[in-house]
Amino acid sequence: MLGRVIRARRKELGRTLAEVAGLSGLSAPFLSQVENDRANPSMASLQRLADALGTTAVQLLAGAERAGHVDVVRAGERAQRAAEDDQDGTVRALVRGRRQLHALEFSGGRHGDREFVHRNDELLYVVRGSARVVAGEAEHDLAEGDALYCSGGVRHSWQLLSGDTKVLLVAVAEDARISLDD
Repeated sequence: MLGRVIRARRKELGRTLAEVAGLSGLSAPFLSQVENDRANPSMASLQRLADALGTTAVQLLAGAERAGHVDVVRAGERAQRAAEDDQDGTVRALVRGRRQLHALEFSGGRHGDREFVHRNDELLYVVRGSARVVAGEAEHDLAEGDALYCSGGVRHSWQLLSGDTKVLLVAVAEDARISLDD
C-alpha cells in the first residue's frame, strides 16, 4: 500500500519515475518496484524519496494506513523501517496512519543527519541513553528521561549519542486528513 501512496504523490506532482530517481538518487527500476509494492525501501531511502516528492517519510507511511480504526503497536513488534545499514539503527511507528499526531521510536544508530523545520510542534523524549539536539541557536544534551519541546517554525536537528539510545519523537501532523470513510 505504501507504493500506491508514493505513486499517487509522484503523479500529483506531475513527475516521471526518471525525474524522481534523479532528485532522490535512487534508481528508476528500484522506484518502480517500490511503487508496485515489490520492494520495501529502507528508512533512509524512503526519506530521500520523500524529499524528492516534497513531503516526509512519516507522511508517506501515514498515507499507507487506513483511518478510522484502533491500532495497537506491541512492544515486541519489529521496526517498521530499518535504516540503510546497522549504523543507522531502526525507526518504528508508534502511531500508524494519517492522524493528528505522529509518534516514532528511534533506536540506535546515527539518525538526525538532517535539519528540520516544521509548521507544527514536536516533542523529543529520551527513553534510554542520550541525544544532542540543536534547536534554534542553542545546543541541548539530553539524558534518559529528558524531553525537549520545539514549537513550529524552529529549525532543529538531533542525533543519538550512543548505540543503545532510544528516543521517542512525537509531532503534530502537518497535513493530517482524517476520513471515517477510508
